[in-house]
Amino acid sequence: MDLLDAFDAGLEEFGRRVHKVGPGQWTVGTPCTEWSVRDLVNHLVGEHLWAPWLLRGATIAEVGDRFDGDVLGDEPVKAWDQAVAESKSAFHRPGALDIEVHTSGGLTPAREYGWQMTSDLAVHAWDLARGIGDDDTLDEDLAQAVWEYIEPQADSWRGAGIFGPAVKVPDSAPVQDQLVAFLGRRP
Repeated sequence: MDLLDAFDAGLEEFGRRVHKVGPGQWTVGTPCTEWSVRDLVNHLVGEHLWAPWLLRGATIAEVGDRFDGDVLGDEPVKAWDQAVAESKSAFHRPGALDIEVHTSGGLTPAREYGWQMTSDLAVHAWDLARGIGDDDTLDEDLAQAVWEYIEPQADSWRGAGIFGPAVKVPDSAPVQDQLVAFLGRRP
């Protein structure tokens, strides 16, 4: 699965679940123990508000604090839809993946940034599904692509505190279970 196909699949997986959040579910917990459903969606909306800026070459300082805090307002689903429409357009713009973007880790190839965003979408789609009691099954090709991207580097990210300790699953477990367990979640 190429990057843009995986990114689009990740948008679909997370977005489908955003649209299923019930009125009383925004405050319930998620497997990201520090985040409620609203916090989790806010995190992803914020990331996707940043993307068009970064893919146009803006620096962290130029974006500033405009996307700090609550970016969902009174209409979280609408905020998601608007943010991802612009983010998707920015990622699909011809040449967008051929540049370097400014991230908190320094200048990063846009393709790497795209895989980071895709990984966040996929894993947090699982988290959101668990939080709202929805089916947590991810697109199998997406789970495989994200696993292949994350597995070689996750231990170094874990050392930086990005992921919790891996949870043991059988080697025969589906790739989705291997992925989420590797990132500290219990499938």
